Amino acid sequence: MRIEQDIKLDYSDVLLRPKRSTMGSRKEVDLHRTFKFRNSQQDYNGIPIMAANMDGVGTFKMAEELCKKSMFTCLSKNYQPGDIWDWIGNHVNKPDMVKCTAVSTGITDIDDERIEATLKLSRSIKYVCIDVANGYSERFLDYVARFRDRHPEVVIIAGNVVTADITEELLLKGADIVKVGIGPGSVCTTRIKTGVGYPQLSAVIECADAAHGLGGHIIADGGCSSPGDVVKAFGAGADFVMLGGMFAGCNEGGGDIEDGKVKFYGSSTTVAQEENGGIQDHRTSEGRIVEIPHKGPVANVVTDILGGLRSGCTYVGANKLKNLSKCTTFVQVNGGKTHNQIFEKVTVGE
Repeated sequence: MRIEQDIKLDYSDVLLRPKRSTMGSRKEVDLHRTFKFRNSQQDYNGIPIMAANMDGVGTFKMAEELCKKSMFTCLSKNYQPGDIWDWIGNHVNKPDMVKCTAVSTGITDIDDERIEATLKLSRSIKYVCIDVANGYSERFLDYVARFRDRHPEVVIIAGNVVTADITEELLLKGADIVKVGIGPGSVCTTRIKTGVGYPQLSAVIECADAAHGLGGHIIADGGCSSPGDVVKAFGAGADFVMLGGMFAGCNEGGGDIEDGKVKFYGSSTTVAQEENGGIQDHRTSEGRIVEIPHKGPVANVVTDILGGLRSGCTYVGANKLKNLSKCTTFVQVNGGKTHNQIFEKVTVGE
């Protein structure tokens, strides 16, 4: 047993210090990024905000709407090869749709058969998200390496991890983008059930530093509950920011609306396990099911997020999202209170 003495931080522990800016308006901020990925050598251009591959978030309709804003969607694992083939066929005249969408898979034999069938049917697929809760298993690392050997041209998103060493290992095994985050999600209970995790801001800072040293990229996955948190994630060095709870409850996520609310649940809940092959005796739920207010069109949420991101960039003098991390100085706050909360319970709109 050992204890690391240095303090690790979450988004709620910091604010960005404002700096002198030459910009006259937030409209001047360029949010698009261009990347060339380390192993696949594929190119990316867009606004690097992703919808998570969760039920109620990573849907076809979500991908269609976010693509209009040059944003990205990782599709839920529940889609079958035929579903994806049909959807891609319906958008054969929209090649950009494929460029801003990833199909998702786990690493079981069933998952492997399904993703191989999907790629065989739909050869235009460019991105695959290999998603597991515990990115530290050798089985996962070996699977990423084998997948890279089979598909040298595919952009591989792999995770989740929270430390520099395994971020580097995944990139060396063949991943292009490493998904960073264990336990920070709004419907994740991994930290409660297992005691395992890592404060998300520090995880992003450390993993981004490791990835960029090897020419790789990372996704800050989880922990964002406001546009300000998205700004902090990019300021910490994230190349992409993945959102689940912030996109949940929108029209495009589907689900039944009852009394103005929609159910949203984590990928490791009992419900999710039932949808992905059934509950196994050796597992427990590491997620929660919640009811959240119905938000309407995702376009409204996007406007709020991108507006906050542009404004955050102007406060620190970053005329491009690319420059945000270079312009960021984090100020640690006392007690994790970054804003005045006195009227939160009586707020009726904005």
